[in-house]
Amino acid sequence: MLNQFLFKKIDNAQLIVFRVFYGLLVSAECYGAIATGWVRKTLIEPKFTFSFIGFEWLQPLPGSGMYIYFAIMGTLGLLITIGYKYRYSAFAFAIMWTAVYLMQKTSYNNHYYLLMLLAYIMAFFPAERNYSLDAKRMPSLQSHTMPNWVRWTIILQLFIVYTYASVAKLYEDWLDFSIIEILMKSKSDYYLIGEFLQHKWVHKIVGVFGILFDLLIVPALLWKPTRKLAFAFSIFFHLFNSIVFQIGIFPYLSLAFIVFFFPPQTIRNVFLRPKEIQIENTREYPDNKKWIVSALSIYFIVQLLLPLRHHTFKDDVLWTEEGHRLSWRMMLRSRSGNIRFKVVNKQTNKGKYVDLDEYLTKKQRRKVATYPDFIWQFAQHLKKEYAKNGEDIQVFVYGQVRVNNRKYQELIDPKVDLASVPWKHFSHNEWIRPSQKE
Repeated sequence: MLNQFLFKKIDNAQLIVFRVFYGLLVSAECYGAIATGWVRKTLIEPKFTFSFIGFEWLQPLPGSGMYIYFAIMGTLGLLITIGYKYRYSAFAFAIMWTAVYLMQKTSYNNHYYLLMLLAYIMAFFPAERNYSLDAKRMPSLQSHTMPNWVRWTIILQLFIVYTYASVAKLYEDWLDFSIIEILMKSKSDYYLIGEFLQHKWVHKIVGVFGILFDLLIVPALLWKPTRKLAFAFSIFFHLFNSIVFQIGIFPYLSLAFIVFFFPPQTIRNVFLRPKEIQIENTREYPDNKKWIVSALSIYFIVQLLLPLRHHTFKDDVLWTEEGHRLSWRMMLRSRSGNIRFKVVNKQTNKGKYVDLDEYLTKKQRRKVATYPDFIWQFAQHLKKEYAKNGEDIQVFVYGQVRVNNRKYQELIDPKVDLASVPWKHFSHNEWIRPSQKE
């Protein structure tokens, strides 16, 4: 029964149209990163880059290399759009985007993670089978159909993202709307809407609507009686996020996903030549059927379990940040704090405080002041820098952090030498002070 469902032939109009949107959007993301200064501020200007722990070997290219790197990715997006050497272009973009994602986390964004997943998904999809230069050059490649598992891979991935995002909002700071008030305060200088966003009733609407939209949008788009209304709500929701939170291509990528929820013939009539495609009610079982089913099963098991891993760590994820990333925990907290790093020479036992301005950009300093993994990584960086001068040092950290509107608390044990402790990926780092209930 499952095989019959997964390998049923369906019209591929949804995938073909999405390929065009996807290619244009990733191209805009990459070229836009150059034009807006994101590449310069995040990957070129910093003297030191905070990569994901374990991927320190992934570093930005020297000089203007990252401009060229992003220009290549933008060009790959255009090749994806027109379907030229599609598989090579899609896989090349996926690998290059993954490298960028892992080499820096100062500008971490859940949407970058989603784009990384989508890049690999699209690379495996048969999205070049129609309305592409590949299909024009090789007529034998052309097809009006695709297996049903392609469509449902996208739908299930979106269901996971939105459902976990909704469930994550069911905590006290969202339910009393205090975190929304904090988020909106930074938008008070927005032209026309800045003052409007400061009203309490607006915060309540945003809070309730955010939970309900994330929880219901995928089922509502799947059910024909609510599909058009859900589409209208999606346009409002994602345009609101784009204007207020300025989160790049994600709102428009989310709207592009909606093509998978409307009937293929509707998508064909709107975006392609309005001709009717006759699909035989047959299934085509490829030789690698078992591999496809196994790969999809493993992938979605990982996607279901990964956002739950923070429950295996000691203490509150809002405080420790352990298990926060890759978990669709979006716009849930605001962190502020102050920090001092003290370097102590082991031979002389003399210590001094580090001037963070000598090492870090303003944005990096904000991260280092409030996030445990950034603090640990910077301590390791200091150890390496001082080792160049033949000094063996200890690094102690003093500071306090506040999460949302809670009181300031000591985040790091000041008696622990962070230069000498390893980072634990799969268990709690005991040098993170326990959160205190107010």
